[in-house]
Amino acid sequence: MSIAAATPARLQFRKPSVIPGFGLTLGFTVLYLTLIVLIPLAGVVWRTTELGWADFWAIATDDRTVSALKVSFGTALLAAAVNVVFGVLVAWVLVRYRFPGRRILDAAVDLPFALPTAVAGIALAAIYAPNGWVGQFLAPLGIKVAFTPLGIVVALIFIGLPFVVRTVQPVMEEIDKEVEEVAATLGANRLQTVARVILPGLAPAVLTGFALAFARAVGEYGSVIFIAGNIPYVSEIAPLLIVIRLEEFHYAGATAIAAIMLVISFAMLFVINLIQAWSRRRYGYVG
Repeated sequence: MSIAAATPARLQFRKPSVIPGFGLTLGFTVLYLTLIVLIPLAGVVWRTTELGWADFWAIATDDRTVSALKVSFGTALLAAAVNVVFGVLVAWVLVRYRFPGRRILDAAVDLPFALPTAVAGIALAAIYAPNGWVGQFLAPLGIKVAFTPLGIVVALIFIGLPFVVRTVQPVMEEIDKEVEEVAATLGANRLQTVARVILPGLAPAVLTGFALAFARAVGEYGSVIFIAGNIPYVSEIAPLLIVIRLEEFHYAGATAIAAIMLVISFAMLFVINLIQAWSRRRYGYVG
């Protein structure tokens, strides 16, 4: 028996990569992330320590802070969930069908990336106001969108949709139509084909799109403040409350709210990543 065969698999060294420069690129990556991400986040935590535990807890449990956090995370979750449904549908149409204007529609999906968020907020507020193009038809029905939490959800759906579409679309393109045809020949109807053949393969990508849309929505500011109404305890988001504390020169209080958002966001994204890793193992997806 050879030494290589007798050596446990976990003790064998991996073959060197054919692409050189791993050490240099890894060092650059760690340095870049440290300067751009880790140091600013550490600064937020360090500035928060100036308050002391009692003051930090008082800010964290303040009714206005709790209300703003509920609005931010609640609307972000709802908007991300809506984007998952309609984002998958949009990706399906763009991948599975060929029709006039498809390229224009495909390009329109990326508009929220290029459009300044403040412009989007002003446009949405004008459209969904009680006298706006859409709001004037909703007002008689008793539905008020602009200057309510519902308006926040609309704005967050607008800015989060591209994350779901662009995450799901390339994975959907890799699913061969022959798989669906085989399922049909085996007696599966369209609903069974979607539920048992298509969606399991898309699950990791859908979760990734959900996480990206949620993370983007939690920190959104520009498009929300114009349509939210910014009423404390009703439609005030946490990023706006941070800006208010900064304008009051209460820097420690602002960083305390930011630190709370950081902890909650990290915990939720960590759970989503665990679910995503489980779905990859469950369905054998590698991406």
